[in-house]
Amino acid sequence: MKKLTDPGNGTSEPFENTRENQDAAHSDFELETFFPYLVRVFYSDVTRALSAVYQRDYGMMPAEWRTMAILGSATSGLQATEIVSRSSMDKVVVSRAVKRMEERGFLVRESNAADGRSFLLKLSEEGRAVYEDLGPKLKAVEQRMLSGLKEQEIEGFLTVTRRIRENLAGELEGVSD
Repeated sequence: MKKLTDPGNGTSEPFENTRENQDAAHSDFELETFFPYLVRVFYSDVTRALSAVYQRDYGMMPAEWRTMAILGSATSGLQATEIVSRSSMDKVVVSRAVKRMEERGFLVRESNAADGRSFLLKLSEEGRAVYEDLGPKLKAVEQRMLSGLKEQEIEGFLTVTRRIRENLAGELEGVSD
């Protein structure tokens, strides 16, 4: 485990991930400084800031909004498996979100002409109206999140997240959330 800084030298200088440092890191594990924990807390804060809008306005859950956003940006209907792959959500979570959205009239199922055994999911007219109402509101939340940050800082953050995902890519095959 590589810590962000070496707590032993009193500086914020990064340190090498040597065996000696790994042993020290194992003996002084602190959840509050553990990078994956901090990312989870960050994710939770971001999700809560956004969900405050779609839960307040439409009683939607995060999985429903994600499904709606994917369908809203699609040029044609999508199979549920495509939503799963684009969303990083489990197929059971997507299935439940689709069911709730269908019950509320936000999406419709159509037969898939290319594959008669499957369905394509599309936003209904009501679902499209909800999507178009929420889009600007959620963009405003995003702007508040990013206020005070320079473009360079945002780009740097996105670069770091891409690199971490690349580092993990081989380890995540077949592993679900």
